[in-house]
Amino acid sequence: MDAPRPGLATPLTAALRSWVLGVFPRGQSGIDYDAPAGDPGLFGPDSVTWRIHGDFPGMLAGGLCALLLQALHPRALAGVWDHSDFRTDLVGRLRRTTAFVAGTTYAGTAHAQRLIARVAAIHGQVRGTTADGVPYAADDPELLTWVHVTEAYAFLQGFHAYAGLRTPHGIDDRYYDESRRVAEALGARDVPADRAAIADYFAQVRPELRFDARSREVLAVLRGIRLPVPGAALSREVFIGAGAALLPSWAEALLEITPLQRVRHRACARVLRGMAPLFRMALPDGIAARACRRVGASPDIVRRWPDEA
Repeated sequence: MDAPRPGLATPLTAALRSWVLGVFPRGQSGIDYDAPAGDPGLFGPDSVTWRIHGDFPGMLAGGLCALLLQALHPRALAGVWDHSDFRTDLVGRLRRTTAFVAGTTYAGTAHAQRLIARVAAIHGQVRGTTADGVPYAADDPELLTWVHVTEAYAFLQGFHAYAGLRTPHGIDDRYYDESRRVAEALGARDVPADRAAIADYFAQVRPELRFDARSREVLAVLRGIRLPVPGAALSREVFIGAGAALLPSWAEALLEITPLQRVRHRACARVLRGMAPLFRMALPDGIAARACRRVGASPDIVRRWPDEA
């Protein structure tokens, strides 16, 4: 879809910018994306990760898709259930997750490593048993791999669906290979590094997954999230629906998504796809742009692949 003419789009882009900054305020994470000058961080301007993680609609919809997938894993869900404030501060949880992904992607190397060390320390304190008495630990390499794979898969699907950027052959494999370095730094092991390995991984883990009472409650909280912005209910439905539209068919079946719900999800996906150019117009000065300037690169590179930049 071509970008709307600026004169017609200005009121809409202003509203979208206000919406985004209302949900994800800037300056609260304490992450400095402007220094040190020249530091490429963990990925750098030649990575496909900088391109994929720089697309707001795809990342938000993808993040919500990942939450839907993660609700299917009993041990991963138990950690959230027992140790998270998701019932009372789901927005805060989303902001913290967003800050971690943004920081490990775009911040300088030392800051990204501090973020990883901080999260690893938190994981070390998250232990317990599932409702069925199965022990879990957030620093279990298997669970770290599950969380990473669901996020990487969903972020990439969100990019394909909403970024409006042609994806050359091999980009998916390159993204999976790049992005696993954060998961491995957290302690994940045997992390799949290409599309075929991701498909095999999901096939292997599916027997462990289930949609139970805890899953239903977590999803009910997600679907009722109260965003601190005008038009919260409508925008929530659009993004959650657009995220659900990214789910693989086997996950739709496990989550008991009905044919009518699928139709609604795909309608939400069409709405977000149409709005995506407006989000890009509304957010020309985001974190990716700051990281580009830090390394002396044009912010425009995130809309071109490395071999084209």
